[in-house]
Amino acid sequence: MTRTISTDRILERARQGEEISVEEGVLLLEIRDAQSLLELQKTADFLRNQQAGETVTYIINRNINFTNICEQHCNFCAFRRDSDEEGAFWLNTEQILAKADSAWQKEATEICMQGGLNLAAKKQGKSLNYYLELVSSIKQRYPQLHLHAFSPQEIQFIAREDQISYKEVLLALKAAGVDSLPGTAAEVLNDRVRKIICPEKIDTQTWLEIVSLAHSLGLFTTSTMLCGHIETSREQIEHLQQLRLLQKKAITQGYRARISEFILLPFVGQMAPSYLRKRVGREQPSLHDTLVLTAVSRIFLGHLIPNHQPSWVKLGLSGATQALEWGCNDLGGTLMEEHITTMAGALGGTCLEVKELQDSIQSLGRPYRQRTTLYGLVN
Repeated sequence: MTRTISTDRILERARQGEEISVEEGVLLLEIRDAQSLLELQKTADFLRNQQAGETVTYIINRNINFTNICEQHCNFCAFRRDSDEEGAFWLNTEQILAKADSAWQKEATEICMQGGLNLAAKKQGKSLNYYLELVSSIKQRYPQLHLHAFSPQEIQFIAREDQISYKEVLLALKAAGVDSLPGTAAEVLNDRVRKIICPEKIDTQTWLEIVSLAHSLGLFTTSTMLCGHIETSREQIEHLQQLRLLQKKAITQGYRARISEFILLPFVGQMAPSYLRKRVGREQPSLHDTLVLTAVSRIFLGHLIPNHQPSWVKLGLSGATQALEWGCNDLGGTLMEEHITTMAGALGGTCLEVKELQDSIQSLGRPYRQRTTLYGLVN
């Protein structure tokens, strides 16, 4: 009974706009009884309406993964290949532009571009030159397309290879036409977890440093969490706390650029190494656990990060649509093609048509609007 009263009080305070603590967030994640779960869902949905409104947004975008050749060996990744391995690919400029052409013809407003850490990806001996060519090839043809490109891990990789600062990399990419950065490679912002699932990736502090630096230089970012594997409830909430502090820093420093959205990426382990798959205990995401974390994320991040998006690739369109009742206000994008999660064994598909997104939103009796990357509305 004490536990129920305690969570009721936390939810009431959250409804009043109060910030909840890490300990309170953990308590909410550990709710098990049906009535308290219903109140959690209702609170997240109330805050979603208050902070982001009734309209559900979506974006017409295209993913371009330019290579899957990668120097790293993350334990959850089925996408990466060695350069001489079957299935390895590295798109040339003409292939990338063909994908951009297709996106433009389908009225996309955004291209999201990321790739593996390919040591051979250099021009005149420099990694940055290669990445700048990627950007300029698209931007010269389609300056109107918003280029959402290169994770903090890729920024660190370029800087390391060329022995230059993160700031030099970010400024050069911004000048060439990068408009915002995807907040991927965050996985879980806890070094205990990272040492197990992605020991070669940048550490927590480096991810936070690069994202904050991007904000200071006028580049918006998104934010993500790879959830539902070996992390604890406390580590999930501590991840959210890192994002909350990062957004507060952007606000207090007066940066125009901030975190534009938060996306939960539930773990898909079908193609993961057997020991990790056995440790997690399942191959596909738990929809229930993801929805609970979706609600707690809305409550914990509050008005600081008002836009929340589920992953229909990982949850399927039906699961992602349910997430719109647990705190999400956006259904994501059309993508047009998706490799990274699909190669891990996800069942949600690689592409959705605009009408499929609209119909899913309408099934909840909610209005929809197309948006831009930074959540402006498209007429």
